[in-house]
Amino acid sequence: MSDNGFTRSTINFGPLDVPKAPDVLARELRERILSGELEEGVALPAERELVKQTQMSRAPVREALRILEVQDLVRVKAGRAGGAFVQRPSTASMASSVGMMIRGRRIKLADLMETREALEPYCAELAAAKRSRAELAVLDRANEAIADPEAELAKFLQANLDWHVGVAVAGHNELLIGFMTALSQAIYASTENAAFVDDKVRAVTVRAHKSITNAIRDKDVDAAGRRMRRHVHSYATAALKVDQRDSITVDD
Repeated sequence: MSDNGFTRSTINFGPLDVPKAPDVLARELRERILSGELEEGVALPAERELVKQTQMSRAPVREALRILEVQDLVRVKAGRAGGAFVQRPSTASMASSVGMMIRGRRIKLADLMETREALEPYCAELAAAKRSRAELAVLDRANEAIADPEAELAKFLQANLDWHVGVAVAGHNELLIGFMTALSQAIYASTENAAFVDDKVRAVTVRAHKSITNAIRDKDVDAAGRRMRRHVHSYATAALKVDQRDSITVDD
């Protein structure tokens, strides 16, 4: 008890984490963009106007804009007609974030394949239900490139990536497109060796992709999902053998 008769609390405070000015401004602008208050394509106030409105110096204002640019929420143009323009998060920015997580955490190939096995059959079902003629044309072009017996490994893998992402795009689900883009790119990087992609794997891929594409073309939802499930399961099994450093085989 103190001398004046009051009991004082013995609570202790640690150092307080005070937000930095650029973070405060970036958070305010980010919320206005994500809420729709600032529409896509709209130019933010000029730098000197932001300085005037926020009563910050130019350095923190510029840093706040850089934060939003890294987050793909604004694009900065130089020149007399330039400035910072609002843009919405895209499937590309989502795929980039997921891709960094995959690389940073060193996710195993088998885990990537298991994730694809969980997602891609449903992507195929959605594609069968929603695909357009233009999206079918993308799958057909990818299949032609995959079937080229003279194609080098890099060209085969790129065509394979294009086909898998094309199936997701044909399903018109932006979250799945982002996930499948990141997964397909990571799988491309993990399978870029002739030991994994041998002649048997190529032949199996050609047949499986053509069969799945035909189901998508025919709008046969059940067949598209079933055939994709069988296809990606065979690759998931092969990926497990890669992670275990065993011999690689892919079942038809």
